[in-house]
Amino acid sequence: MKSKALIISLTGTKLSKMEKVLLSKEKPWGVILFKRNLKSLNQIKNLTSQIRKLTKNKKFPIIIDEEGDNVSRLKNIIKHNISANFFGKLYNENKTFCLKLFKHYIFSLSKILKNLGININTIPVLDVLRNNTNKIIGNRSFSKDKKIVKELGALTVEYLRLNKIYGVIKHIPGHGASVSDSHKKLPRIPFSFKKLDKTDFYPFKQSKAKFAMTAHILYSKLDNKYPVTHSKKIIKNIIRKKLKFKGILISDDISMKALKYDLIANAKKSLDAGCNLALYCAGNINDNLKLIKSLPYIDKFTSKKTSEFYKFLR
Repeated sequence: MKSKALIISLTGTKLSKMEKVLLSKEKPWGVILFKRNLKSLNQIKNLTSQIRKLTKNKKFPIIIDEEGDNVSRLKNIIKHNISANFFGKLYNENKTFCLKLFKHYIFSLSKILKNLGININTIPVLDVLRNNTNKIIGNRSFSKDKKIVKELGALTVEYLRLNKIYGVIKHIPGHGASVSDSHKKLPRIPFSFKKLDKTDFYPFKQSKAKFAMTAHILYSKLDNKYPVTHSKKIIKNIIRKKLKFKGILISDDISMKALKYDLIANAKKSLDAGCNLALYCAGNINDNLKLIKSLPYIDKFTSKKTSEFYKFLR
């Protein structure tokens, strides 16, 4: 499974000449799509089809972040103004009805994504809300109740899988304690391991998800130098050992301002720390090319897990 440890992003609704060259000649692990790439149902189908022709891979990973409401890349194409928090509140009011409706919702969303040629959705958000959680998480979280977050998160992963789509749990090991936005600056959390383990880490423990995305957060009591995405200590001792996550670990976007180095350094530090793939979301073709030339091929573990993903799609 020879591909670079990089998920690239695109500039617009059509592939540029350079993007065509990148997809056909280079070996990105996958592509992530954003609102800027999505104009209509037919246009998206044509785009995903072209990506797979150029990569000569019918199962090439094409990813979207379709959470609903505030984070909906398909907002202008499908009516999708529902949030994870809506289901968390409904769970409290009527659990039976909530679970039936939630299953129907994930199945319906999955059908749309499959029809568009998308095989990975970066849900569920497993961050547990607090009173002062930054609004960048907000209603993307199911609940302040860690048990509701864990149950609805596990069901999301299962229902996506039943529809031949993989989910990505995020933001491991938990973003709910953050009062600042990691797109703009590095959040710093002073809580002890015990406090974090009791609440924030809880929904991520022993998840059956095959993919997880890191949090760009500095937990000063666990690693006072590096944020999770760049922390060997946290990835090895917390994510892999304590939470027992056994799948492919993807960095959050390496162009976010929470990471202080240039793109190539951010990507390399992510991989050196234990992320299996670096995620780049800004869509600049020159940066895509620089990154793909600079980063290594995926390791044996990631290759094995990618092969399992391809077999799952049969």
